[in-house]
Amino acid sequence: MKIKKAVIPAAGFGTRFLPITKVMSKELLPIIDRPAIEYVVKEAIDAGICEILLIISPHKKEVLDYFKANKILEEFLIEKNNTEGLKLIREYNDIKINYVIQYEQLGLGHAVLHAKDFVGEEPFAVLLGDDLFYGENKPAIKELIEVFSQYDSHILGTMTVSDEETIKYGIADPILNQKGPVYELKGFVEKPKPEVAPSRSAACGRYILKPIIFKYLETQTRGVGGEIQLTDAILNSTKETKLYSYDIKAKRYDIGSKDGYLKAIVEFALRRDDLRDKMLKIIDENSN
Repeated sequence: MKIKKAVIPAAGFGTRFLPITKVMSKELLPIIDRPAIEYVVKEAIDAGICEILLIISPHKKEVLDYFKANKILEEFLIEKNNTEGLKLIREYNDIKINYVIQYEQLGLGHAVLHAKDFVGEEPFAVLLGDDLFYGENKPAIKELIEVFSQYDSHILGTMTVSDEETIKYGIADPILNQKGPVYELKGFVEKPKPEVAPSRSAACGRYILKPIIFKYLETQTRGVGGEIQLTDAILNSTKETKLYSYDIKAKRYDIGSKDGYLKAIVEFALRRDDLRDKMLKIIDENSN
């Protein structure tokens, strides 16, 4: 079944980027000249997804404004004969971005539950905004869509981490004696020490889920931090559908952290013909 819908939770306060997130949504923090949320939306669109749902908090309506037409600015650019600028701001005019308000911050599972009416009875993609990907050959979520087309089950996007890093992530617990690169999972372990980690495949903010997940999210008791955890509902729903993991080939940036955000800016600039030489010069001037 084709994946036509994507859910992007974007209701968090962005406390790791205070004080700027006091007045500005973290999703609008720029990666050079485009907000981070645009890269996530574009990933979904480039993967062939045609319907997108943003889950936002009441104070984040400026995120929606970014994807709406700005007629005043368009008229100004037309008057100035700025065709390049006009093309840039019209890029998403024809893309329908749906949204729903999440009034309480009760965890990722609670956020995804808000997508029930939007999703209906279809499998869907979930893309977390703190995880930005650069896919040289295909979008990260497209990789998972292709895996789903073969397995028709929940698909968890993962990345390979070092032994020392397992304590930072949720780690996949695969059934033994599988060849990969797709692994059926028997469970999931939150932040295990290296010596007890069942694998080095860590969750990285991309999912393909079957709609059965909502049945379990609706009855899910609160877990760690008093929140409704998406991973708890996924594991509980494996009574009715299997769960597989796949290590995404696209490069991931953790833009929820300041160092990951800075790394994304540098490397995205190095990939641009108009900025590569300038960025290399800046790096060279500051390397000593």
